[in-house]
Amino acid sequence: MMEFDNKPLKKNQNNWQHQLDKFVRANQTELAALAWGLNLEKGETDETIGIDLKGTPKFVYCSKAAIEKFNQNVDGKIQEILGLIDSYQPELEVLMIAIGDSQIKLVYFQPEISPPNSFEQLNQNVDGLLETLETRLNASIFLNLVE
Repeated sequence: MMEFDNKPLKKNQNNWQHQLDKFVRANQTELAALAWGLNLEKGETDETIGIDLKGTPKFVYCSKAAIEKFNQNVDGKIQEILGLIDSYQPELEVLMIAIGDSQIKLVYFQPEISPPNSFEQLNQNVDGLLETLETRLNASIFLNLVE
């Protein structure tokens, strides 16, 4: 977890990372399938899958330029994430960036079943996977951000 401001974290602000970890563990195969399906749809791209947790949680794309600009704005504190993005192997691993309130969290894992095999095994289209995962995401992540 990266901290980008000097406000102390309130206990409930820190909770979304834990909730996201539980969501990822419970949905590894589906996330791998989604990552592969989106990779097939987009082809060669400089965009990274993101999970936007502001408002209603949803999947988005983050351009490399936006991530690089963000890295500059935080004095290079997410440089390692850029390195992982550059060496990302979509046929073997899942890489997503979760975006919360003034914080980001890297979702990065090698699933038990490869992303291509997960996609084939689940036999769902990308829209179906997005709908299923966003519904589960909304049931799993509760942001109670207090100023």
